[in-house]
Amino acid sequence: MQHAARNYAIVTAAYWGFTLTDGALRMLVLLHFYRLGYSPFALAFLFLLYEAAGVLANLVGGWLATRFGIARMLMVGLITQIIGFAGLSLLDPQWTAAMSVAWVLVAQGICGVAKDLTKTASKSAIKITAAQVRDQAAGQLFKWVAWFTGSKNAMKGVGFFLGGLLLETLGFKWSLWLMAGLLGLVLLGVVAALPPMMGKSKASKTAKELFAKNPGINALAAARIALFGARDVWFVVGVPVYLYSLGWTFSMVGGFLAAWTIGYGLVQAVAPQLIRRSSDGLSLEVPAARGWSAALALIPAALAIAVYVDAPQLQWIVVGGLSVFGFVFAVNSSVHSYLILAYAGSEKAAEDVGFYYAANALGRFLGTLLSGLLYQWGGLIYALLGSALMLLICWLITLRLPEGLLATQKAAA
Repeated sequence: MQHAARNYAIVTAAYWGFTLTDGALRMLVLLHFYRLGYSPFALAFLFLLYEAAGVLANLVGGWLATRFGIARMLMVGLITQIIGFAGLSLLDPQWTAAMSVAWVLVAQGICGVAKDLTKTASKSAIKITAAQVRDQAAGQLFKWVAWFTGSKNAMKGVGFFLGGLLLETLGFKWSLWLMAGLLGLVLLGVVAALPPMMGKSKASKTAKELFAKNPGINALAAARIALFGARDVWFVVGVPVYLYSLGWTFSMVGGFLAAWTIGYGLVQAVAPQLIRRSSDGLSLEVPAARGWSAALALIPAALAIAVYVDAPQLQWIVVGGLSVFGFVFAVNSSVHSYLILAYAGSEKAAEDVGFYYAANALGRFLGTLLSGLLYQWGGLIYALLGSALMLLICWLITLRLPEGLLATQKAAA
C-alpha cells in the first residue's frame, strides 16, 4: 500500500505541474491572438490540431505505455510539451497571418500530443497503483481517480489565471520560456522518482485487438465525446470572447475561467461523497451517470432562453448559470473517469484508458470547432443550444452502459 501510494503521489504531482502550464498555454494563445484581431472561428482553428492530435496520441500512447512502461511515456509527454513551448516562442510578429497561423497550428499540435500522452500515462498509473491495494477494491479506485482528476483540473484553473497574468506582465515569448523551465524541473523529478518499467505489459498485436473494447468502454467513450464537446462548445471561444467583448480585461476573463475550473476540480475531488456506492462498483454508479447527464442538459438550454429574451443583468446570469453547469459537469466527469477504470482490464489498462481518452479528445475537437463556428454564426445563444443538444445525446448513450461487468471481471479473476 505504501509503495502504491508513493507512486500515486509522484504521478499526481507531475501531472499538476504539466496541467498548470497547459492551462496557462490556452489563455496565452486565446487572448494573445484575440488581441491581434483574429475572428472567433480563427481562434477556434488555432486549437483544432491541438485537439485532433490528442485522438491519435491517446490511442498510440496507450499502446506505447503498455509496451514500454507508463513512466517512460510520462517522460516523453513532458519532453514533447517543452518542445512545443519552445516552438511557439519562436513566433515572429513580422510573419504574415497565414504563416503565423500555420506555425501556431503545428506547435499546438505538438502540445496536444504532449497533453494526451501525459494524461494517458498518468490515468493508467492510477489503475496500476489501485490494483496493488485490492483489499480496498473499487472504493479506493474511485477516491484516487476523483482526487487526481479534481486536483489536476483545479491546477488547470490556476493555469488559466496564470496565463492571463503572464501575458500582461511578461508577454507571450517570455511566458513560454518560463513554463518550459518549470516543466524541465518536473521532468527531472519523474526521472529520479518513478520506476521506468511501471505498467509494462503485453501490448495488443493488431489494430483490431486495440479497438475491440468491451461494450462498457465503447459506450462510455461515445458518451465522453458528447460530454466534452458540450463543454468546449461554449468554453473554448464563446464565453471568453463574449465576456471580453463586454469590457472584461484579460485577467478578469482568465480569472473567471480559472475560478470555474478550480471549482469544477474541487467538486470532482469530493464526487465520491455525492454518489451512492455499490459493492460491485457499477450497479449504482451507472444510474448516477445517467441522472447527472440528464440534469446537466437542462442548464445550457435554460441559459439559451435567458440570452434569447435578453434577461436583465444577462452577463451575471450567464456567469452564475455556467457556475452551476460546472458543478453538475464535474460530478458527471468524475463518475465517467471512475467508470472507465472500472471497466478497464488491469493488464492493458493503458490501452483501455488511451482508447477512452482518444474519444475525449475527439469530443474536445468537435466542441472546439463548433465553438468558433456557432459563435460566429449566432453568438452565445448558438453555442449554448449546441451544448444542450450534445448533452441530450450524451444522456441517450449512457442508457446503454452495462451495470454488471465489474462483478463478472472479479469473479473471473
